[in-house]
Amino acid sequence: MRPRKTRKTPETPGIPRISWTSPTPRTATRLLSLFVALLTVSACSLFASDARDPTPAPEQDSIRVGVGNAIATTPLRLAVERGMFRAAGLRVDLVDLDSEERGIEQLAAGELDVTFASDVALFTAAAAGTAMQLQGEAHTAGRNTMALVALPESGYTSLLDLSFPTIAVDSVDGLGTLTAGSVLETAGFERESIEFRQWPMPDMVAALRRGEADAAWLVEPYVTLAQKDFGARVLADCARGATQDFPMSAYAANASFAEANPRTLAVFRDVLSAAQQRAAEPTVIREALPRFADIDPTTASLVSLGTYPTSLNGVRLQRVADLMHSSGLLRNRLDVQSLLPKPQLS
Repeated sequence: MRPRKTRKTPETPGIPRISWTSPTPRTATRLLSLFVALLTVSACSLFASDARDPTPAPEQDSIRVGVGNAIATTPLRLAVERGMFRAAGLRVDLVDLDSEERGIEQLAAGELDVTFASDVALFTAAAAGTAMQLQGEAHTAGRNTMALVALPESGYTSLLDLSFPTIAVDSVDGLGTLTAGSVLETAGFERESIEFRQWPMPDMVAALRRGEADAAWLVEPYVTLAQKDFGARVLADCARGATQDFPMSAYAANASFAEANPRTLAVFRDVLSAAQQRAAEPTVIREALPRFADIDPTTASLVSLGTYPTSLNGVRLQRVADLMHSSGLLRNRLDVQSLLPKPQLS
């Protein structure tokens, strides 16, 4: 048998020939050492980068937040109940408010770090000199989330039945006056022909029954309760026309607290945004209302809901301030952008 000839690979001038034979033990040791060294350098670089850029912790581990209307604040209440803030390293203590005015007073005094209130109340306070920074929008109006209602015995079935109307509102310079006034003026009423009188919202139906007011401006769940328990009629949806999809309420922080604790409030805003996003599913809100709004499940299933914005929108909120200015609730135009948080430097 002839010996088998070995075929030689031709060499290309200028290019060294690569050997595909197994490395010697010394070569393998060198390669392994080089590989380990590269891994060590990469790991050191990674950890050095992490050491240079740690995520700063919030300045505070707890804050006090004033809350009001249960429908508007349900996402926040659920976030606290379900531990969403706690998981982010922040304890939120909720303080139930008797009125939004009281909440703003406590905010200005530093007794609250953040408070809930209507946008109208917040902008009125800001224009009067209360230093604040907005932290999130709470609730935007949807169909019949705020309405002018009358009782059946009044005989009123539409706005056209009213003459020099007396309207019950929860604040003579508040959201009710602004939105009801807009709806009535659109219907042809002169502003001077309308009298707004103040009652707490739970007492408004009683005022209607006594004949002390022709109609009442109500928000949910009071609209549904008045319809369900007293047969009230909706004379006008106050979330239509100039006030369609109207921003109703928000959360604001004490300005000094906001300046001193930007990371704490950034955590608050992030968790609130996530909670608001979950509230896009109406059943999430309806199932929680019997606990938070002291209403039965049937009423909770009937209430009208608006939307829950997941971020602050200066253009959207400016609608409120501009309508307040044009209607005379604000003497000077308020720049809402000046109330928004400043971008944090990384």
